[in-house]
Amino acid sequence: MGEISRRTPKGAEVELTVVPGFDWGAPLELGESIAVSGVCLTVTAAVGARGFTAHASAETLRRSTLGAATKVNLERALALGGRLGGHLVSGHVDGLGTVQSVTRAGASLVYTFGAEPELMPFVAPKGSICIDGVSLTVNEVRENAFTVNLIPHTSEVTTLGLLRPGDPVNLETDLIAKYLHRLMTGGAGQPAPREGLSLEFLAKHGF
Repeated sequence: MGEISRRTPKGAEVELTVVPGFDWGAPLELGESIAVSGVCLTVTAAVGARGFTAHASAETLRRSTLGAATKVNLERALALGGRLGGHLVSGHVDGLGTVQSVTRAGASLVYTFGAEPELMPFVAPKGSICIDGVSLTVNEVRENAFTVNLIPHTSEVTTLGLLRPGDPVNLETDLIAKYLHRLMTGGAGQPAPREGLSLEFLAKHGF
């Protein structure tokens, strides 16, 4: 975890100063990408030995919690050839969710999150979802809501353990689900498949 120590307004946008609570292990490089509570930001300057500044656009502020968040989850970009421990996450937040409830299940916590209706087609039981930059498995899907399990380690080392009912979170849905949905329904400049999905159709479009 780390924290946003300063916000410097830049018109409708803002420059964030981010200070991690740990050692990166290797110096940050100007222009590299850092996931800040799941939002992909570009390092624009170094601050001290470990901190950095990043520019948040009006779109980023509108779609995420970075306009008000203090404590944040931090992760450097995956190096190609590295071990993939969760699922592929781009850092392009789709929208906001809200904590609806928190219950205990043994040593773990079960969180129920409400989500915008347009995001729910991309949330599936036992599928993956990214919440404030943390890759998690969906337990159950309800109408405009879903549940996830947090093991004690996740609660301890990320901001998710600090969440309470009513708190907002950043949501990034599954990357493959979004592309499949586009293929099934069609998109701008692309008609929907006339015969529906098939193995041949998916192979033709690169899946």
